[in-house]
Amino acid sequence: MRVSIAGASGYVGGELMRLLENHPQFEVIAAAAHSSVGERVDSVHPALAPTSVGSVKMCPATADQLKADLVFMALPHGQSASIAQELLEMDPGQKIVDLGADFRLVDPGAWDRYYSGVHAGSWTYGLPEVGDQRRHISRSTTVANPGCYATAISLACAPAVAHQIMGHSTINVVAASGTSGAGRVPSQALMASGVMGSISAYKIGGVHQHTPEIEQMLNSLRPEVSSRISFTPLLAPMPRGIIATCASAMSGSSTVEPITIYQEYYEHSTFVSVLEHGQMPNTGSVSGSNFVQLSVSVDQHSEQLIVIATLDNLGKGAAGQAIQNANLMCGFTESSGLLHTGVSP
Repeated sequence: MRVSIAGASGYVGGELMRLLENHPQFEVIAAAAHSSVGERVDSVHPALAPTSVGSVKMCPATADQLKADLVFMALPHGQSASIAQELLEMDPGQKIVDLGADFRLVDPGAWDRYYSGVHAGSWTYGLPEVGDQRRHISRSTTVANPGCYATAISLACAPAVAHQIMGHSTINVVAASGTSGAGRVPSQALMASGVMGSISAYKIGGVHQHTPEIEQMLNSLRPEVSSRISFTPLLAPMPRGIIATCASAMSGSSTVEPITIYQEYYEHSTFVSVLEHGQMPNTGSVSGSNFVQLSVSVDQHSEQLIVIATLDNLGKGAAGQAIQNANLMCGFTESSGLLHTGVSP
């Protein structure tokens, strides 16, 4: 299938092309980036120099240039909706995976509180492992790829919320992300001298834009519970990776071990590994992959369930998950082109 990418000059766009280069069913025919029109892909992403996609020249991010069997949009928040509308006017059956936030939120009020601009509506939410989303994605032509933090936290909490052992009280989340999660545009906060050797909090107090997305996902599993999260994000001195610690007072009277609940919930999910007792997840083990590691523990002292998730924010948190969703949309094997493991150390 012929594939195009909008936002090809960014970190996520580069990761999409790296993964698609060896995908057995997808071929990149267009790489669009307004800021790099006319430049070869490998001049922006030198690691792609040995690949066929490396010689492709960047084109403008317009609907006519992007027209293909499948379009990935890896654009900043608020920039996908207008292009998507044009593509769908040209072909109502156009397959699109949007990696931005434009179509993630169902509630316009939540969009207004956390983003700017007009709410564009919502598409099928692309988190295959949770609830009945795998089936919904397989029947969809337009899919909203989840955010990187949202993927880690939702996967960490979903089984416990679904089985009513978490979520009745606030879920406290502390999660650290690598610097690539902030995008490629230079800023003072991302200068090496300020990041290396330091870890810092940002967007605390319920203002991080992934907060409503996570609550929307969890509340779709148990609407009567109305789960809430308290989210503290951290910027870590590493290029890739997310580690999220999710803790909440245990609820319900289940006699089943929480780790057993998680193992059964993700039994048929290729990309989620529930680690054995005593094993701890780490970001290096999933770097460069589409895999997620989860550890499930009970703090007997505070009577809390603690679940830790790790993933690559550019992989399962963005490009890898987008390809996983595209595989489902196109009727291919869900893991096609994505089974390589992490590259630690």
